[in-house]
Amino acid sequence: MATRRRTALVLIAVMTLLLVAGGAGGSSAAAKIGGTVSVLGTWGGSELDSFRAMVKPFEDRTGAHVEFQGTRDLSAVLQTRVQGGNPPDVAALPNPGALPSLARSHALKPLGHVLDMVQLSREYPATWLDIGRVGGEPYAIVVKTALKGLVWYDPKALSAEDIRPPSIWADLLALTDRLAGRGKTAWCLGLGSGAASGWPATDWIDMLLLRAAGPAAHDAWVQHKTAWDAPPVKQAWEQFGRIATNPKSVYGGPQGVLATEFNEAPFPMFAKPPHCLFHLQATFIQDFIQKQFSWVRPGTDLAFVLMPRIAPQYAGVAQVAGDVFGMFHDTPQARALMRYLVSAEAQAIWVKRGGALSPNKGVPLDAYPDVLSRRAADLLVHAPAARFGAGDMMPPEMTAAFYKGTLDYVAHPDQLRAILGHLEAVARDAYK
Repeated sequence: MATRRRTALVLIAVMTLLLVAGGAGGSSAAAKIGGTVSVLGTWGGSELDSFRAMVKPFEDRTGAHVEFQGTRDLSAVLQTRVQGGNPPDVAALPNPGALPSLARSHALKPLGHVLDMVQLSREYPATWLDIGRVGGEPYAIVVKTALKGLVWYDPKALSAEDIRPPSIWADLLALTDRLAGRGKTAWCLGLGSGAASGWPATDWIDMLLLRAAGPAAHDAWVQHKTAWDAPPVKQAWEQFGRIATNPKSVYGGPQGVLATEFNEAPFPMFAKPPHCLFHLQATFIQDFIQKQFSWVRPGTDLAFVLMPRIAPQYAGVAQVAGDVFGMFHDTPQARALMRYLVSAEAQAIWVKRGGALSPNKGVPLDAYPDVLSRRAADLLVHAPAARFGAGDMMPPEMTAAFYKGTLDYVAHPDQLRAILGHLEAVARDAYK
């Protein structure tokens, strides 16, 4: 009997340790496990500082060292390492586009046995968990994100013009035309971004399609179940062109749009007097603005609204960017790190430092450093659906052609039919 009792007590102790170390999806690892876990990501500068700050409690608690390896060409580096049989333990993918192929090749490990998906379903909106699923199985989790499709403005500049940002897209177009009639330029826009020039335009087109036709139409387009010259896609391009190709609607005209770097595009809004009144970009543009203009106060000198609605039923759909964490080696250290990274505790550390939003509903809004990031976070977690930008989800050759196609369109708007025809031809090869 005593032997049985001792055995039972040992089993209980072991199970308790496993529960503490194994944890649920939203809890962090507590057991001392030591060792090293390698993480491949794209961050540098302040972003890398924030990541290191986020994982410091994990390292202190577990004794495991997080070894970060950075690269700007993560997709190519990861593919080479996977093919060479030397992938990192964990990777922070800049989008979920590669998840299906990585899962099919068994390079990416399923997370159903690693994370408590029941607990995560309480903390993450379903649309965010779906982003990391392949064939219904969880393979990755979004840990850090940005909200796109925001119309930024200076409230004082709008007040001086006696206008408010419209909530309906047609009204915003009408306002753009009225301002042009008064000799005022409504929009700041820049498409420059080195080899990736054109991506800001793809966000415009993507968001216009989401607003007008909804997530299902967006998914069909991303998967090439909808042609590039299909009405919803073509109409989104034309709506973008109403602004981007009109010299009276954009600061510097179309040539200025093509020549301006995306991160500098909103700066003319803060000239005295302002050269333009609106700028469409993601939450990360706030950091560029405040570093350029230290006097800008969030909420007073800078504000945003979501891109105005087109079809009411899709008004709250979010367009996002972010880092999607997946596991490539099933080790105790990698499992523990994944459990920690998806927790509200970990993500709150990064958002307090600024420059990131969390899809985890457990991160309190007061963790965010200012009124604008708090508002963006609230919109993010309450969005009825979220989609990564179409360019992030398409095959690489399709994405590159999409970027270039937008530049060609701004330069030659009368060539839209030919541009879409070329993109359809690229798609036929890219999606084989």
